[in-house]
Amino acid sequence: MSKILVADDEKNIREGIATYLEDEGYFVFTASDGEEALETIENENIDVIISDLRMPQISGEKLLKIVKEKNLEIPFIILTAHGTVDSAVDAMREGAYDFLTKPLDLERLLLIIKRSLNKKESNDDENANLENILIRKDLKYYEKIMGKSLLMQKIFELVIKIAKSNASVLITGESGVGKEIIADAIFDLSNRNDKPFIKVNCAALSESILESELFGHEKGAFTGAISQKKGRFELANKGTIFLDEIAEISPEIQVKLLRVLQNKTFERVGGETTIKVDIRLLAATNKNIEEEIKKEKFREDLFYRLNIININIPPLRERKDDISHLTNILIRDVAKENNRKEKTLSNDAMKALYYYDWPGNIRELKNVLESALILSKGKQITKEDLPAKIKNNENLIFKITLPIGISLKEAEKEIIKQTLFHSKNNKSKCAEILKIGRKTLHNKIIEYHIDQ
Repeated sequence: MSKILVADDEKNIREGIATYLEDEGYFVFTASDGEEALETIENENIDVIISDLRMPQISGEKLLKIVKEKNLEIPFIILTAHGTVDSAVDAMREGAYDFLTKPLDLERLLLIIKRSLNKKESNDDENANLENILIRKDLKYYEKIMGKSLLMQKIFELVIKIAKSNASVLITGESGVGKEIIADAIFDLSNRNDKPFIKVNCAALSESILESELFGHEKGAFTGAISQKKGRFELANKGTIFLDEIAEISPEIQVKLLRVLQNKTFERVGGETTIKVDIRLLAATNKNIEEEIKKEKFREDLFYRLNIININIPPLRERKDDISHLTNILIRDVAKENNRKEKTLSNDAMKALYYYDWPGNIRELKNVLESALILSKGKQITKEDLPAKIKNNENLIFKITLPIGISLKEAEKEIIKQTLFHSKNNKSKCAEILKIGRKTLHNKIIEYHIDQ
């Protein structure tokens, strides 16, 4: 029987959680402050700690630090009435397993406990908990890409799998899906993350300027070349270079780029000295390069050199259960950028965002939220604060998109997740839509570790 410690200075909360968990078959210890909690931890073999953030004597934050300093591998769940994304990130940076705000959803707490115990049992499995791997990195950075959809989780798994290799990566996807952020993630998780990371937007420069930017030039190589200049490949030596909009480069530059990939060598514009570099190349495009090859606009041999690993990022319309998470992150970002207070969205506004197809993807979502935040007059962003194309959208058919090749269990999990979102986490309504009993739904949520 798993032993759980509940530490909270509010007696009704402490005893309410204890009673609920005892009914679920757990052995529960309680503590009214941090000192009492610490004494229990030292005397008992505790499996999970649930602690309020603000407590007398020793706070939940301090208790968490003590547990980590003692190298105790005990999942630590924070409770607080001061729930913000920032405090969640701070607590998780310190090593908390998860974070819940009051008033508590006891079913969600139970789900987190079960998941934390499963994670504890499989701690030796390097890939057992993708979420935990991401948290161990700079969590504030990863918030921008932490979609919760099955599609995005599969991308994260691939990023982690290939990050430490030296293979070239071609990142594809529509404009605005976040290709550059995925490139950042690959670099951050790579063995080269303490070396240079150079980015070049190939579409933003003319052919002659791009050639000079990439390969450098010698003094007098062309009018205006008053001194020698190192190119981006030279500056990226031992590190990584990211070429965005790779499909826009000219055939002449494609030849030079192919040589860099094959031999790791090139010459500066106007120069004769061969320069050797050690770089990893990441590239991105919103075009179908295979179609560009058919049109003879892109070299097939270069494509095969670039496309050793392909990461295709799905558009936002195919992973709509990421919209809620991304909205929370982006609202915070645009509020900070515009010196405004953060606002929440009404249920009608969130529903309108969910049913819109987002041709501009995450970039369009950010622009819409920025406009709504600035123009809205109330404490909350409502449906009326959204652009007409979104608030008057007639596309109200509930659709679920599933990737080809997933198992039946993965499909069932995704269908339940998206139906829960559609029904605003109303389990009775969700069960009715799925034509299953509420108890069956509850068991499936626990079985698949579905966050609500």
